[in-house]
Amino acid sequence: MKNLFQQETVDELLARLDKLQPASPRQWGKMDAAQMMAHCSAGLDMASGRLNPPRMFIGRLIGPFVKPIYTNDKPFSKNNPTDKTLLVADQREFSREQAQLKQKIRQFQDGGEAQCTRHPHPFFGLLTPQDWSRGMYKHLDHHLQQFGA
Repeated sequence: MKNLFQQETVDELLARLDKLQPASPRQWGKMDAAQMMAHCSAGLDMASGRLNPPRMFIGRLIGPFVKPIYTNDKPFSKNNPTDKTLLVADQREFSREQAQLKQKIRQFQDGGEAQCTRHPHPFFGLLTPQDWSRGMYKHLDHHLQQFGA
């Protein structure tokens, strides 16, 4: 499966990000393209340990049982709930968010497994660096598809 530790996967994601435009229409959800990129940046902050939201109660109960949703080859479903820490509702500047997300993708790849967080995911719990890398790819792919990129 694709993951963010693979150069060709990172190159693919960066090229897809370059296809986005400020007015790219969403296929589902509420965020515009700039908000989506800020949301994805926050996800990478979590995977890198710069953002450590607390575990959700429901995640403690069922997270380990549904963890494969995060790491398997099946794409994420549309309109899944989002951790409140990662919600972006305010207006964002498109080019700034695009540049920031591209930088965070590169930083995640460059840091490799050693720089990946050891903090548990707020819903799925403890993840290996490979789990984080696969899940972050799936998350980015999901949102790029949301905007047709």
